[in-house]
Amino acid sequence: MERPAWAPRNIDISVPSVSRIYDFYLGGSHNFEVDREAARKAMEFLPGLPKIMQANRAFMRRAVRFAVAEGITQFLDIGSGIPTFGNVHEVAQEASPGAHVVYVDHDPVAVAHSQAVLKGKTGTDVVAADFRKPQEILAASQVRRLIDLNRPVALLLVAILHFVEDTDDPYEAVAELRDALAPGSLLILTHASYEGIPLPPEQTEGTVGVYKDIRNPLIMRSRDEIARFFEGYDMVEPGLVAMPHWRPDTAPEDEDPYAFSGFAGVGRTA
Repeated sequence: MERPAWAPRNIDISVPSVSRIYDFYLGGSHNFEVDREAARKAMEFLPGLPKIMQANRAFMRRAVRFAVAEGITQFLDIGSGIPTFGNVHEVAQEASPGAHVVYVDHDPVAVAHSQAVLKGKTGTDVVAADFRKPQEILAASQVRRLIDLNRPVALLLVAILHFVEDTDDPYEAVAELRDALAPGSLLILTHASYEGIPLPPEQTEGTVGVYKDIRNPLIMRSRDEIARFFEGYDMVEPGLVAMPHWRPDTAPEDEDPYAFSGFAGVGRTA
């Protein structure tokens, strides 16, 4: 297999990666045939996957603009993936030129691309770290340099928690991050769920199986289980809802039915 110039030397390009599969769904070019193969297999069961990803990104951009409107200019995006057009730093810095953004991902490909995209850009950086180790993220020099934890921060956990199994206690990690943030900070979150998918769960199971096969299990949680991540936060209106229903720019009824798969919400620390 030919290794493209942009692929870091230390990665195994014969193994699919969640962030490169996501990049493929969004129409990006930083993915390999092995990723496209896994994505196409998942789409056999759930053809609307690209629509779900697009709805995730659209929600993220609305939530970032909301955060800036609330006076927040610091963003910590964990599980940020491969930077594609309209990423957090572009949206935040367009709304507030002095905004600071730190991306965090444990995928070497995502980190290498983020470094390339952010080269020469002020107020942004990337950390190679794992969501499951919050203290390592908070202690990272990039975070300490750009994020003042004594002032409100917008913490983004967009389409990441459904890749964290219950045995790794994602609730504890989210609570640790929450406890490190100043009052008035925001949690911006999306999560996959069987609820809202316009297909019977047994068909969606096929997609879940594809992710299991590539050793990145997709954990479908119920609305109540997802709401638990917001313990210690006050929900911002309209609460935990399908992505197109969160402060929409356009009429939700014009959206693709798949865009309503899963949940999105924003919470504020008291």
